[in-house]
Amino acid sequence: MSTTLLLIALSALQGADAWGGLGHQTTGFIAQNFVHPATEAWAQNILSNTNSSYLASVATWADSFRYTDEGSFSSPFHYIDAEDDPPKSCNVDFERDCGDAGCVVTAIANYTQRVQDGRHSDQEIDYALRFLVHFIGDITQPLHDEAFEIGGNGVNVTFDGDDTNLHSVWDTSMPEELVGGYELEDAEAWAANLTTEIRNGTFAASSKSWLQGLDIEDPKASAMVWAQDGNNVVMPDGIEPLEGNDLYPGYYKGAIDTVELQIAKAGYRLAAWLDALAAKSDVSKRWQPREQYWKIGTQGVKLEQDFSGSDLLREPRAAKSKAKMRRQAIGWGCGHKH
Repeated sequence: MSTTLLLIALSALQGADAWGGLGHQTTGFIAQNFVHPATEAWAQNILSNTNSSYLASVATWADSFRYTDEGSFSSPFHYIDAEDDPPKSCNVDFERDCGDAGCVVTAIANYTQRVQDGRHSDQEIDYALRFLVHFIGDITQPLHDEAFEIGGNGVNVTFDGDDTNLHSVWDTSMPEELVGGYELEDAEAWAANLTTEIRNGTFAASSKSWLQGLDIEDPKASAMVWAQDGNNVVMPDGIEPLEGNDLYPGYYKGAIDTVELQIAKAGYRLAAWLDALAAKSDVSKRWQPREQYWKIGTQGVKLEQDFSGSDLLREPRAAKSKAKMRRQAIGWGCGHKH
């Protein structure tokens, strides 16, 4: 396939990246508008933050953290590269698509386990919650559920005359064009509008369907449902050449409703996920010695409980695909900073 991107099927869907700061903060504010009061108290306690933007203000943390020495391990956790064959076949397959070091699906599963287990330190649980707030936003972005041209990073375009790439257009350019800004207060206002649409507007009839497959007992399966949902948005009616084109205003007008839909989904799902987590979290273990939870290995040796998430990974491949090698060449990231 040449430097073209499969046309996102906007005509077939009503209303698709990792979002930039504005999108992630809006997701956080939407979640705040829907969580149970007990969940709000639970999250504020973990984050040591009782202000009115307690989720929104940490929603971009994971994007900054991955560029630090401490957080570089988390770069592969922001996406799953679906190596499908649109338009012939559009799907996400965990064994095929999740990288050897993990992906957004295993990250959501791992940090779901971590945040509800009081055996971790305060900082570990804080980090786990921050990761979840971010990754549940990431997985709704269709280009984070597709391998083609590194999730659109390799499709060079312009937006209203500015050089950029397709991924950044979804992340940042289109949300900021719609809202007219990128500050925290802009995200709060956008979230208020989308919250109204979810409660009694455009999304009221469909919002319950966004939670189909949500199962806190099987976070990996739940995340796969969300990844497939995002990937479905990539399913094309055809192929449209985008390389070198200006995506404003024509493409923008056709895609912006989808951007709003996906942001609304992310916030609503995040709220439901956090409600389930808060109800199940066992903070009573927080002050008990971790040694009490060691398990006996097969040779009768004490082994500390594995909290790394390694049990969630699939078996390493003997050889990497072209898509995985391209990701590796840019350090497993997106190829741009948010």
